[in-house]
Amino acid sequence: METPLSLLDQTIVKVENILEKKYPEFISFGQGSYTISRGSSQVMLIIRPFSNNETCVQCISHVVMGATITPELMNFLLRKNAEINWGAFGLLFDNTIVFSHSIAGANIDENELGTTIDSVAIIADHYDDEIVSLAGGKRAKDMQDL
Repeated sequence: METPLSLLDQTIVKVENILEKKYPEFISFGQGSYTISRGSSQVMLIIRPFSNNETCVQCISHVVMGATITPELMNFLLRKNAEINWGAFGLLFDNTIVFSHSIAGANIDENELGTTIDSVAIIADHYDDEIVSLAGGKRAKDMQDL
């Protein structure tokens, strides 16, 4: 299955219209990729192919970079994944701790996208200090200030 380019383009238009209305400070990187600063976090939105009649809007926040990845930290993140009913923590290839949540994009609406962006930002903003306290590293906001 391959997502038609026209469906991806339609999703991009819908998302951009919502972002312009709710988050006018957003930055577009083109091709369905955006970022929004919220509190001490940044939320990246990436519109991705999913199926022949659906797209995916991934909202991801870099929570902490440079943390010491220990069994204690991994236990903390996995337990939080079981407790939080919206999205999940993960590790990128360079051990950056992220929080992400994805939603269907073909019929996306303002409430759904806004709730997703705000939830990812709030969770990342809440847990970044706790993770830095537990494992060191820098929050996304700290990296911007460098």
